[in-house]
Amino acid sequence: MKRPRAQSARTDSQLRKTLLALKTAILSDALGKTGAMDHDMKCLSAGCQMAGPAATLRVHTADILMVAKAVSTCPRGSVLVIDGQGELNTALWGSIISVEARLKGIAGVVIDGAVRDLAHIRIDRFPVFARAVVPNAGGAEYVGEQNIPIQCAGVVVKPGDWVVGDEDGVVVIPIDLLPAVIPKAENLAQVEKAIERSVRRGKSLASLLRSDEILERKSREPFLPQMRFISH
Repeated sequence: MKRPRAQSARTDSQLRKTLLALKTAILSDALGKTGAMDHDMKCLSAGCQMAGPAATLRVHTADILMVAKAVSTCPRGSVLVIDGQGELNTALWGSIISVEARLKGIAGVVIDGAVRDLAHIRIDRFPVFARAVVPNAGGAEYVGEQNIPIQCAGVVVKPGDWVVGDEDGVVVIPIDLLPAVIPKAENLAQVEKAIERSVRRGKSLASLLRSDEILERKSREPFLPQMRFISH
């Protein structure tokens, strides 16, 4: 699969190292507090550090026919992102496919759906992110679609977009935004380190964030009661 490249001098290996060091929280901040998949997309494996360009797959609801095929063709170093259409009562992934993916050098898998064989997955270093765990296996009858734009856990993912995962969850960085997002995230990381050093020296976070000043300004603004909308 030929994938888009970031307009950057960094190699994929350098990008992976940089993004893993920055963490998903800082990367989401650099994206304007966006890019994060839904809160229930969790790491279920022993290894949670994952970064790589996306190889995408959309499967028919509750069908695993294309999953093994996608693993066999997924480029080394890529993150396989599976649009399972949010079906949480049928597993699309298990321990054996995790072993194959790890041996093949895939960077990780993200599944908008469920997995099974959790006892094995959670001791495997291959990063597995999914929304649920369930014993039921999927069928194997329907053709899916590979290397197309998909939606996974609330985020649009295109082939070649960079996918980063850690203990906080999964963030997707569009390939065209990558050259701008990385320096912004690196700057934010330095700011956070400076704030932490000040807190360790006894400063309060409220003073560093100028909370009193903001609250004082807000207190002079007209009060707008919060509206509640009731659906019928």
